[in-house]
Amino acid sequence: MYPHRVLGSASLLVLGSALCLTPSNATAQTALPAVTVDAPRPATARPAARGPTVRAAARTQARPPSANPAPSGSLTAGITPSVARALLYQAPNGQTETTIDRSQFDNRPSFSVADVLRESPGISVKQGNGPRDIGISIRGSNARNGFAIRNLVIFDDGFPVTQPDGLSRSDLIDPKAYGAIDVIRGPSSALFGNYATGGALNFRTRRGHTIDGVEYGVDGGSFGYLNNYLAAGKKVGNFEYSLFASDARGDGFIQNSWFNTQTVNFLGTLQATPDDRFTVKFINNNLDARVPIRLSLNQYYQNPFQQGCDMAGIAGCASVNLLNNGFNGTRTPITAIQAGLGREDRRTIVGGRWEHDFDNTTTWRNQFVFDDRNISQPTGATSAIGDFPSYNYMSDVTKRGEILGMESTTYFGAFYNTLTASSDSRHVMPGGNARLGLLQSNTWSDTTNYGVRAREELKLTPNLTAIAGIGWETTHLKGINTSYAYNTPNVPTATPGVPIVADRQFQNAAPELALLYRLNPEWLFRARVATGYGTPQVGNLFVLPNGQNGNNTQLRTQKNIGYDLGFDWTPNNTLRFSATGFYEFFKDELVTQATQVGAPNASYTFNAPRSEHRGIELAADWQFLPGWRFTAAYTYLDEVYTQYTENIVNGATFSFNRAGNKIPGISPNELTARLGYEQMWGPLAGLGAFVEVQWKESFYMDNANLLKAPGYELVNLNVHYKTDLVSDYFNSLSMYVEVRNVFDRTYVASANNIANSVTAGGIQNSAGVLANTTGSIYAGSPRAFIAGMKLAFK
Repeated sequence: MYPHRVLGSASLLVLGSALCLTPSNATAQTALPAVTVDAPRPATARPAARGPTVRAAARTQARPPSANPAPSGSLTAGITPSVARALLYQAPNGQTETTIDRSQFDNRPSFSVADVLRESPGISVKQGNGPRDIGISIRGSNARNGFAIRNLVIFDDGFPVTQPDGLSRSDLIDPKAYGAIDVIRGPSSALFGNYATGGALNFRTRRGHTIDGVEYGVDGGSFGYLNNYLAAGKKVGNFEYSLFASDARGDGFIQNSWFNTQTVNFLGTLQATPDDRFTVKFINNNLDARVPIRLSLNQYYQNPFQQGCDMAGIAGCASVNLLNNGFNGTRTPITAIQAGLGREDRRTIVGGRWEHDFDNTTTWRNQFVFDDRNISQPTGATSAIGDFPSYNYMSDVTKRGEILGMESTTYFGAFYNTLTASSDSRHVMPGGNARLGLLQSNTWSDTTNYGVRAREELKLTPNLTAIAGIGWETTHLKGINTSYAYNTPNVPTATPGVPIVADRQFQNAAPELALLYRLNPEWLFRARVATGYGTPQVGNLFVLPNGQNGNNTQLRTQKNIGYDLGFDWTPNNTLRFSATGFYEFFKDELVTQATQVGAPNASYTFNAPRSEHRGIELAADWQFLPGWRFTAAYTYLDEVYTQYTENIVNGATFSFNRAGNKIPGISPNELTARLGYEQMWGPLAGLGAFVEVQWKESFYMDNANLLKAPGYELVNLNVHYKTDLVSDYFNSLSMYVEVRNVFDRTYVASANNIANSVTAGGIQNSAGVLANTTGSIYAGSPRAFIAGMKLAFK
């Protein structure tokens, strides 16, 4: 039904040349580990860094304390500087955490974070406004937002890539650059501060010594997709570096969704003296993409991929109403391809870190990050244009020692970050190529966060560890929003409205407590109670429910307290299983829903006074026969409003009690399961294959729980091969072929929440009416074929 494009001739030549290289008898890689559960190590020191070679599989666990060699006279006698340093970058003890290892996605075409994060329970992903713009949700935290990522904090090698206003975007994340990804689930503001109500992610780039040379790879396949990428890395003396660069482009499977994006990611570390280390981080991403209009549910059923939508008025084609003259008067419905809707963005991050060891047990760290987000986004009736430079500074000390004879790790830090920007919203007008009209509004914003945090880990007995932490933070939001009106249709004389001024200060504290109990080598039990908080963004303060600019400055901080109880069971080295149950209570939860298409703003944010999130997370890894492995990550979510009255205006104001309703955007059940086989010996050693199933249950799209987005089940097939090479120039060859969505299912990859509406008599409109509300749905990819290869050079 849909044409499938294959690799370009140049890429085929590279593949053909690679096949002519002689494989060695050295064989191969066990390339199919997935989310597993890891028992804590026996009493040995932790490695200095957790690179991709430290753990061969993802491990879902609340980390036990790092044990040291048997003390000699003092608990600090066997501690080295590397042990103290390790604690600065790994997931903190006591939290529920999954680490996704590179071996889980190195043998497949991993284009975006959506391809890799499904390996962790608790994670849900949805397509955003761009090829790699993926909405990431932990325990439902971000599932209700209309675009980008909120309610969790993201790091890249410990450098923050969430800006001070709480916004993260995954455009700059190419999974091929990373050796591992840490997923921290649950309220985490005690350690990560503002916006960490859902948790945190830390993407760890490949270390130079693991690359040890140069690698070139290419992926290509259906819908004109082609990705050329390069990785280089080395450790020379006291200096280690890794460099990743990629160029990805494609036509997209939805009309007006072609893209072209380039990414560079560099990490360099210098051991300047035995006690001093300097680290430099650089990330840059350029994105040029066309963006389709989100559909209503009925349009999705009629024409999910928006084929033939060259003109407005065709059944199943979405359109946006644009002002003919670019400032007022008559509007004309225009499709995305007619208007030339899209994004042209740049993101640049430069960071530096200095670490100093005062002694074998104490490390001081100072870190500075400059992060600039430059956007031009004509994605609807208006175009967002602005430059958002931010600055982030932190300083902390980690000390290992003993308290009353008990092994102790103490952490204390302070931080400051700020973002000041002036952004414009300009009318988009007919004429194609995202032609801009006059200024619709301007927002000046200033966001500042500063505070302190402390943490103590204490080994009460050889089998029992207690963790306590607290963070305190002040957030200052300042903003001025000025909207512009224009007089007669042919005389563009601006008449600014009264500026709306916001000047809000929030103070928040977040304590947490955790216990880890090692019953025996097979069983680890864990319990945790923790808190999180997230202030609104300045932009949220100026958007009304209908999407118009207005006063919404009464928004409050959302806060949650969560209880986790779980265990990790490792009866032998072939079976690992983890289970976590959680219950979180929210106050003033910030909920976002889509506004009407054509409004100046795409989404509106409000506080739901009380809500509850509860669920179960399961992860399993079972190597039941030699070469065979079954892995699974499952999440159950039950999230409801417990106190919320929604007011809907249609002439008069009508109130509706939403208590007991499901929070929209949350799928109750999600599962990723994989069955794979790796040939470990003989002439076919290095050859492997897997079949993968992804299941997402249907979910509500509105607060009244009248309309559901359909669920889906997808099946993917993969065959791959990796071998060392006998050559003066090459180290190894990797190849793979993958068929995604084998049965060509049509499914919803993203469904933004929609607003309920009422008749003039105050009766809620039915699901049939809501199904015609546009601005919500993107379809997922139909069946796609992708092939790839990678050569490692000496």
